[in-house]
Amino acid sequence: MSTDSTTSVTNSRERYARWVLPLCWSAVALEGFDLVVVGVVLPSLLRFPAWGLTPNTASLISVIGLLGVMAGALATGPVTDLIGRRRTMLITVVAFSVLTLLCAAAPNPWVFAVLRFLAGLGLGGVLPVALALVNEYAKPGRAGGAITTMMTGYHVGAVLTALLGIAVVPTLGWRPMFVIGALPALVLVPVMVRYLPESTWYLRARAAGAPAAAAGAAEVRNPVTALFRGGYLLPTLAFWVTSFMGLLLVYGLNTWLPEIMRSAGYQLGASLALLLVLNVGAVVGMLIAGRVADRIGVRPATIAWFAAAMLFLALLSIKLPGATVYLGVLLAGIFVFSAQVLVYAFISQRYPTWVRGTALGSASGIGRLGAITGPLVGGALLTAGIAYPWGFYIFAAVAGVGAIAVSVVSRPEPQPAEV
Repeated sequence: MSTDSTTSVTNSRERYARWVLPLCWSAVALEGFDLVVVGVVLPSLLRFPAWGLTPNTASLISVIGLLGVMAGALATGPVTDLIGRRRTMLITVVAFSVLTLLCAAAPNPWVFAVLRFLAGLGLGGVLPVALALVNEYAKPGRAGGAITTMMTGYHVGAVLTALLGIAVVPTLGWRPMFVIGALPALVLVPVMVRYLPESTWYLRARAAGAPAAAAGAAEVRNPVTALFRGGYLLPTLAFWVTSFMGLLLVYGLNTWLPEIMRSAGYQLGASLALLLVLNVGAVVGMLIAGRVADRIGVRPATIAWFAAAMLFLALLSIKLPGATVYLGVLLAGIFVFSAQVLVYAFISQRYPTWVRGTALGSASGIGRLGAITGPLVGGALLTAGIAYPWGFYIFAAVAGVGAIAVSVVSRPEPQPAEV
């Protein structure tokens, strides 16, 4: 690459680097809003006489949306490694925002389900791109903290969805929620067009006239193939298993924790409050986990986080007295949710830049199978009448499998600087 091309890439990085984290945080917050909005409007949809939904058909719509997210994550990873992070991020945000808006006008549940699947394709693509960009633009030694900070956006979006649902749905119905979910893109997309930088790795490859995927290794041009070659087969499979377990925990607990606690004898109000405490713990845990990972290394931090999640989930199988149950749930939230985020940070550091988006997308996509499995496991345990205490034993075992799977991956090799 010429000196002028190198200088141009470096100047672009220095000028726009500070925009990467807030813009990616905003995109992930919109993803959090959009992925939770169906759950918020579900009670209203079940009572919407024109559609005649049953709990089974409503669950099918939810699963169809998650399948779209899985497909989007699997497909977008290779795309971002081939056409660049910036362009892919813009496409995914525009796509899911437009399709979310169209959901507000769906004439029947089947069109709604198709729109949710298509929106899921864009939603699934946001996270791998955002993770890759934030990792590439993070200050040296600060990637773990940057990634976990970005992921707090998901929970902020989820909380805002719940609050807006309380204010909007009872008076205006369910359709305006999808209009509200699409509107922020009117501001975010123009700002991204102006300020979101491209991966400096991709810019160097393009300036050199080389295919993007060939920038890191000339002998391997397909980033999908690279996941299974050159010593990456074992890490790839291990990360898939860990992501499956991590998202099984996240979605299983978020879906069924109130009902599991009610089956343990807690009142409904207390059970819902415990769900809020769980998610407060998630935000706190992410802010702590990234700093710990930056200090001791992402591999030991990820193993420790899954092990701690196993411990505190098992502890919840004991009926704790008084306010100590809230402390137990808070601690479980601190470790359960951020354990999976640390997996993403580990992946970002374990693979070379030119295949990073594909690695993140594949782990996120396979993990969505866990996101579907978690609620099914919780529902089966509740139906069988053994959700308490066996639900927590099973969730603790899942966290243990996650810890074992991630422990077989060696520590990340030092990667060359992105400038």
